[in-house]
This record gives sequence, C-alpha cells and structure tokens, in this order.
Amino acid sequence: MRRAAVLGTGSCLPERALTNAELERMVETSDEWITARTGIRTRRIAGPDEQNYQLAAQAARRALEAAGVTPDELGLIIVATISPHMLMPSCACFVQAELGAAKAFAFDLNAACSGFLYGLDVAGKYVAAGPNMKVLVIGSETLSARVDWEDRNTCILFGDGAGACVVGSAEGRGIIDSCLLSDGSLWNLLYMDSPASTNPDLLDPKSKGCVIQMSGRDVFKYAVRAMEDVVRQLLERQQLAVQDLSLIIPHQANIRILDNLAERLGASPEQIFCNVDKYGNTSAASIPIALDEAVREGRLHRGGKLLLCSFGGGFTWGSMLLDW
Repeated sequence: MRRAAVLGTGSCLPERALTNAELERMVETSDEWITARTGIRTRRIAGPDEQNYQLAAQAARRALEAAGVTPDELGLIIVATISPHMLMPSCACFVQAELGAAKAFAFDLNAACSGFLYGLDVAGKYVAAGPNMKVLVIGSETLSARVDWEDRNTCILFGDGAGACVVGSAEGRGIIDSCLLSDGSLWNLLYMDSPASTNPDLLDPKSKGCVIQMSGRDVFKYAVRAMEDVVRQLLERQQLAVQDLSLIIPHQANIRILDNLAERLGASPEQIFCNVDKYGNTSAASIPIALDEAVREGRLHRGGKLLLCSFGGGFTWGSMLLDW
C-alpha cells in the first residue's frame, strides 16, 4: 500500500549561539534558573544574512538532496511560520524563488508551534490525491525579531532556525493517521500583535507591539494536558500502546513540558527526542529540526513507528503517526 511519506529531511540553524550567561547580562535572570525551569542552555540567533526565507531555503536544499528530488519536481511548497521577514509576499514564495522551483505553487501557514504538523497533514492529503505530487514542507522561524528583550519571561525561551522535509508517495510506509485541534477562545494566553496600523482609527494604545506575549503558567497547564489527550486519542484509534512507538518527537517548548508529557504517557526517556537545550523553542521549526537530527543520529529505522505532537498559540495542537 502506498502512502504519503517523508522522503528526506534537512535543517539550518543560524551561526550565532546565545548562551544563558549572555542573557544574565541582558535581563534579571541566571543560567541556573533558566536551565532548571526550561532546560535551555543556548539558542540560535539569526544575523543580517540569515533571514527567515534564507534559513528555510537552505533547510529545503538539504531535504531535497536527502530525498534525491530536484526543485523542478516540486508541485507545492508550504512554509509554516509566524515570523516572516515580510507580510507580503509569503515566505514560501521567497523560498520558491531561491530554489528555482518554477512548477510549484507556494503559501505560508500560520498555526504557531503546530504549523509544521498542520503543513505535513496538508501535504499528505495532496500526495494522497495525486501520487506523483512532491511537496516541500518547511517550518522556519526568526523569533529573535519577535521577542521583547526586556521581558525575562519570554526572551529566554525562543530561538531561530528552520527544518524541512520532502513528502511524496512511498510503498509500505508513511503517514498513518493524524489528529489536529484548535481552540481560539484561549488566544489571549499566547499571542503576538500585528505591526502598528497606519490607519489612525485602528491604532491600539495598549499594544506592546509585534512581540510574543505569554501567560507561561497557563500555557504549561494546557499544553501538557492537550498533547497527552491528542496522543492518546490517536493511539486508541489505531489500537496501539505508547510502548509500540519507536520514537516520539514533541514540540520542543521546554524541558518541564517534555518531562511531564513523558511521565503522563508512561513513555521511557529513550522514546522522547529532546534537543531543547541547544535551540530553545523555535515554534514551527522545532519538530522538523528535531526530526532531521533524529534521522542523522540514527534514531529512526524502517518499520518503526514515529509519533509527532505539538501545541502552540491559537491554541493549536495535534499529533501524527507515521510508519517510518
């Protein structure tokens, strides 16, 4: 049986690593506090020649090479992001131009930290409808441009980077099932205002600007419960147990969320992939970066079952099960 499958992965991280020790000199915090509360030790910060679309395009090139697919074979490019360097055109259109993928149509997808998972689900449906279709799915963020560097509750968490995968039809492996959800009534717990309006009638004097604002304690509470529920729902639908999974790649938000999720699911430490200590929370880029690292580290093998799960602003959350 043929399914929509990941044919190749790639990632790209900015060169500069911002350490907790450096943050100590910027805001009232400490390396010990950050590490204990979040598990993050460093995060990558994009420079002037590392715009969102440039990171995305480089991750895409590596995924295409790994898949043995040329840009000319692509039919669709999806970029999941909440931090494009321009509102229009889309980041995906810039990536299409960078790659020279003349036959592909392209668009951005905004589902915050769940964006890559949403994009992968969309890609799977396009491939299921047209088995010759090849889709490039990218999660790319430059969140360092979207944080308040005087807010110690958020500036310690977020980083920049991009991850990508090529999706196409494959025999005997691929996407088995997915479960995607959202709840817009909780938007005010994690959000980012748009840039200030040029229309004087629409100016909001209470806005703090186009930066991430978060009620951390509430987000933590919802995130753990929502991801546990959506993982269990998917496993029950497929009549599987957590122990049947070869690897779980959750959104890399912070170590406490990952530890709590693993404990509530009854997953072993070896089943949970974690790289949050190196990159922090890269929103839509976190799962594809982790997926690419897992591939390169040999953590995935043919026939193994991979589970992806995420939670982000919106709120959006979801899970996906794949035969690798």
